[in-house]
Amino acid sequence: MRKADGPVYGVSRKKLGGESLSRCCSGKMGGCRAFRGSALLFVLLELSLVCCDITDGNAEHLKREHSLTKPYQGVGSSPSSQWDFSGSTLVTSSYVRLTPDERSKQGSIWNTVPCYLKDWEMHVQFKIHGSGKKSLHGDGIALWYTKDRLHSGPVFGNQDQFLGLAIFLDTFHTYSNDDATDRSFPYISAMVNNGSVSYDHGKDGRSSELGGCSAEIRNRDHDTYLAIRYSKGRLTVMVDVDDKNEWNECIDIGGVRLPTGYFFGASAATGDLSDNHDIISMKLYQLMVEHTAEEENLDWTKIEPSVSLLKSPKDNIDDPTGNFRGTPLTGWKVFLLLLCALLGIVVCAVVGAVVFQRRQERNKRFY
Repeated sequence: MRKADGPVYGVSRKKLGGESLSRCCSGKMGGCRAFRGSALLFVLLELSLVCCDITDGNAEHLKREHSLTKPYQGVGSSPSSQWDFSGSTLVTSSYVRLTPDERSKQGSIWNTVPCYLKDWEMHVQFKIHGSGKKSLHGDGIALWYTKDRLHSGPVFGNQDQFLGLAIFLDTFHTYSNDDATDRSFPYISAMVNNGSVSYDHGKDGRSSELGGCSAEIRNRDHDTYLAIRYSKGRLTVMVDVDDKNEWNECIDIGGVRLPTGYFFGASAATGDLSDNHDIISMKLYQLMVEHTAEEENLDWTKIEPSVSLLKSPKDNIDDPTGNFRGTPLTGWKVFLLLLCALLGIVVCAVVGAVVFQRRQERNKRFY
């Protein structure tokens, strides 16, 4: 099955070229077949962008200086290298293995060229596999867009309290006593950090998670892909792990602010349990998006990574109310509950006193 080589905004992963272009249009606008002649060819191409909600996927959108592809000739420690690696990372002609299926390993690979694109889409082909059965494997892969690079640490092989964006492909479930917040693993999640928040391993990062989804990404006998799209303050993560040549939405969050000038990278780690964590390719595409004059004049390198949320990131439960359910009753929450209880008692006392007084006055009339 032929895989896409360009940025995708819809669900199909097929490249829009030749016969697939007309097929895509015919799915939503049957009149596309009626166009004839060179004069209408331009109209057909324009309509294809609207019909399919996808860019043309041509090579000019691929930013090679930020892309990692076979046979990985630009990888190394030389001054001209565009990718550098550390730890247990092994570079072959077919894959970049961040960790082998061995305990206590950490590895990473990082782009040496800072990215100054305001709108971009990263496609990652990866493979997580190993000999461990059921839940006896770990820990997973993290994909990064951060200010610093090549700093090993406790968060999937990278430093904690980072500046930027992280997408976690977590294959190991850290069991806790809170059964209400349980979910199926492997689990993909997103985190934006301004350097002040630590990743909570005890809760699988739930206290700082912006969104996520479960996905069967381990020990698959076919290609597995993930796409990260950042455009006009919106972060979208999609996966193709079912060999259906289709993207499935995993995360879609607005109000995300990311600066330019950060670095792309990938890391992985194993602990007492292990897996092979392989990166096959990382392809970055520039998205052609119009910005306002105010946005164009903004110094995007000075933006602080942040997310505009109506509430704090969930402790990773799907609670649309965003209230107290499923979270510890501590601190200000206990104070508010006690205050509400006290007010309730006062109101009941006042109402009871008024009712009692009126009954007394009514009874006096019969004497």
